[in-house]
Amino acid sequence: MAQEHDLPTPPRQDMQTLPVGAELRAAPRFTLLIRAAKLIADGREFLCIIRDASATGLKVRLFTPLPEHKSLMVELGSGERYPIEVVWAADDHVGVRFVEAIDVERLLHENQGNHAKRQVRLRIALEGLLYSGGETVPVSFDNISQQGARIESEKWLLINELVRIETSALPPIYAKVRWRNHPHYGLLFEQTFKLDELARISATLQPAPDAQQAPDSGDSASRAG
Repeated sequence: MAQEHDLPTPPRQDMQTLPVGAELRAAPRFTLLIRAAKLIADGREFLCIIRDASATGLKVRLFTPLPEHKSLMVELGSGERYPIEVVWAADDHVGVRFVEAIDVERLLHENQGNHAKRQVRLRIALEGLLYSGGETVPVSFDNISQQGARIESEKWLLINELVRIETSALPPIYAKVRWRNHPHYGLLFEQTFKLDELARISATLQPAPDAQQAPDSGDSASRAG
């Protein structure tokens, strides 16, 4: 059970959302320490940390401000998605409520989803240059996690091949090819990203807002992670 200081900051008394905030605080809460997830705002994906949860809502830590949006979902490492609404915001935290009733035990035990719990992957719009076997070829990123990425490359790459990628937004990346489905390749980074570092970088690389995105298939970003 979460301690009092872990519970969501109550909305201001003059906000119309007070009854909702009261409802959120009334539900039993379960502390979730450093549970990485992502918020999906009109198709744009932002890394976050879930601090605690109940059957009615979540307290979420943000690394970057949440943009204006029409639809909002939270996706866990298992791939499970839940439509949510923002109830309050304070500094780098927000309180959200679930649009529909959920099974909180299922949320707490991510391995019960369609996929085993894995690194949170973020869709990004980024191009770069890949150095392989004395050649330099253009590549594009489909998505990225702390440990790896899925890229698109017209050059055929070898499994376990060590490659270098340079971009305008990321430090030079050294990675090994872990799987391929040409022209898509899964990479495992030699040096992983810190959670906050990846969150801030990826937030600047989001595609234009669009309709709700379907979850990545099992081939996405990266089986290596």
